[in-house]
Amino acid sequence: MTGQNPDFTLIKAARIIDGNGGPAIERGAVLIEDNSIRQIGAEETVTPPEGASVKEITYETQSILPGLIDSHVHLIGIGDGRAGDELTTLPDEVLTLQAARNARAHLYSGVTTVRDCGAKNRTTLELRRAVEMGITVAPRLVLAGRPIAIIGGHLSYFGINATGTIECRAAARQLIKEGVDFIKITASGGSTRTSVRGRPSFNVDELTAIVDEAHKFGVHAAAHCTDSQSIVNALDAGIDTVIHGRYVEPDGTLKYRPEITERLVENNVFVNPTLHQARERIWQLERKSKSELLTQDEQNTIDNFYDSWDNTVEFWSRLKGEGVRLVAGSDASWMYYNLGNSCFQDEITAHVDIGMTPMEAIVSATSDAARSCWIEKEVGSLEPDKKADLLVVDGNPIENIRDLTKVTDVFLNGEKIDRGNLI
Repeated sequence: MTGQNPDFTLIKAARIIDGNGGPAIERGAVLIEDNSIRQIGAEETVTPPEGASVKEITYETQSILPGLIDSHVHLIGIGDGRAGDELTTLPDEVLTLQAARNARAHLYSGVTTVRDCGAKNRTTLELRRAVEMGITVAPRLVLAGRPIAIIGGHLSYFGINATGTIECRAAARQLIKEGVDFIKITASGGSTRTSVRGRPSFNVDELTAIVDEAHKFGVHAAAHCTDSQSIVNALDAGIDTVIHGRYVEPDGTLKYRPEITERLVENNVFVNPTLHQARERIWQLERKSKSELLTQDEQNTIDNFYDSWDNTVEFWSRLKGEGVRLVAGSDASWMYYNLGNSCFQDEITAHVDIGMTPMEAIVSATSDAARSCWIEKEVGSLEPDKKADLLVVDGNPIENIRDLTKVTDVFLNGEKIDRGNLI
């Protein structure tokens, strides 16, 4: 067998957290064949076939989890504060290179799958081609390609602008032709300057046309919704995932509406709340304040955040408590929020801050995130026949969720990633 790759890789660790929410396996092991998991269990029960060549790796104090799944990224983002309105002015070639850089950084931090929720033209699709050619490395890519928007609506500068049900169906069909994995719809306004923040964009018949086409071709649909009415409209259309999902009234106030919660639960709709995005900017400004004077606008940003944070926590705690399935997704790199450097772990920590247990937060970033992305048959939990995407961290994140940042190793498709490789 000298000079040949081993038939199996046997990985042992202090504990295994399989991502399904059950108790950890103490002194556990995972047996990998090719790129898939063959066995998982207590160390003494996991044994390769007799006579097989085996590579053994032992982590004495570490925990093994499924690779993390960030269900909301924008890979082409710079993360330096520029709005999407400026980002879109950069050439596609530059944005594709930036997407590759971001993808690698996120992979090295323990994220083995990303769902990209909207990019300019074919930038992310070309990144996938480069990965398939072996030019660069990236997490598994679940891609929307261009988002579908109304004229002047949120992300309209990236995507397909559609008016009326015929154009909406045509837009969805065009994206399917281009090879996307799901359809991203901006069902309300957002940070785009020509959009109307906090107001619905598409009409229900238009949303229904898009979602119907997505489902007809076997892919899911996710909708950016920053107000109550856009959530209701998306639910009427049969949406699969609601992004952001705050119950904001036309006057800008946050008002809990139990009838919306009931529909989210009844229809098994996932909600990606993007909890940490605003807080990340606050943390940046607080670090800045230790060495220099903040502008009045920057101080106002901090003050406004803390004035509303308790209400935000109460709102999401209530949704979680009433059975809404919250999935972790960072929304990086958008504005000041950079991919990589454990930014996604900060999002997972925010789920604990609204009342999840560490185990529930891990599930929101692994098996539930996989279900939201419609890839649960392949990844999201450590089970036989699933892909061997593993995260190894020092410590025990069930006891301290911040241990997720102590990344020891990352495995993608059964191969340990060389995290020191910048190419």
